[in-house]
Amino acid sequence: MKVLFIGGTGTISTDVVALAQQRGWEITLLNRGSKKMPEGIRGILADINDEDAVAKAIANESYDVVAQFIAYTAEDVKRDIRLFHNKTRQYIFISSASAYQKPLADYRITESTPLSNPYWQYSRNKIEAEEVLMAAYRSDRFPVTIVRPSHTYNGTKPPVSVHGNKGNWQILKRILDGKPVIIPGDGTSLWTLTHSKDFAEGYVGLMLNPHAIGNAFHITTDESMTWNQIYQTIADALGKPLNALHVPSDFLASHGENYDFRGELLGDKAATVVFDNSKIKRLVPDFICHISMADGLRQSVHYMLTHPESQTSDPEFDSWCDRIAGSMRAADEAFLRDSR
Repeated sequence: MKVLFIGGTGTISTDVVALAQQRGWEITLLNRGSKKMPEGIRGILADINDEDAVAKAIANESYDVVAQFIAYTAEDVKRDIRLFHNKTRQYIFISSASAYQKPLADYRITESTPLSNPYWQYSRNKIEAEEVLMAAYRSDRFPVTIVRPSHTYNGTKPPVSVHGNKGNWQILKRILDGKPVIIPGDGTSLWTLTHSKDFAEGYVGLMLNPHAIGNAFHITTDESMTWNQIYQTIADALGKPLNALHVPSDFLASHGENYDFRGELLGDKAATVVFDNSKIKRLVPDFICHISMADGLRQSVHYMLTHPESQTSDPEFDSWCDRIAGSMRAADEAFLRDSR
């Protein structure tokens, strides 16, 4: 069985590729070659955005599955429909669970939850791409399967709700230094983190599954933790107390300056999310998440502490956090003065 991965070397896709290879799939990766190709895997060196070059590269090829990990817009998938029409038995599109309705009408999310996100253009682009693909399925039987990951990580950095443009290390550094660490809202909203190795089990189970054609699935763990619990687990793994600073999400979104906290918070992480995974489990009965959120967080902290190359300082974000903390402190002091 032949699969073409478009991308295939990212946070989510690397473990999917590894599991598919382990299960005997004949794998080709199409990407720009910016990362080392896994051993034993064929590569096509091309930019998927160069449609003519890709068309020439696959002119004599056909695939059982095309696994698209780096399409983000309606135009991206329209290009893919042109490229892979009659060349694949299944096209799997990575969408996003952030496309689900915000604010949610029900905290339990199923694949029937409406798609609507007024806060984040990224999510709206994914929704438009889904609509194009489903229209192609209905009109031309284009064999699409839609997968909506939520917050998926690979154990090299602990997921957090707010970070700067240079990654997550600065959050860990603030905990180590005893500085205030921003947690949106009161920290009690529920969030779901899924390890990429667990995600891969569900994804590979959908590959060439006839019941997956024309359907959408989210693939997440059944577990949820509050953001307070997530940050406390990180602090415990560092062996330091957590100096939590709770800040309203609206305030962070309004004063995010160089950060898209309107999209990433109001359109995603500020919402309580609890996923019903019944649909993926019906098609992939052996799909079970083996890595608990707490274990995955501890694993991620350990990785960063033992890999100095991952410890990228972000003084701009650190300064912004200090300013937010100062604003909260000043508001408290002003209220106390006015109360006297």
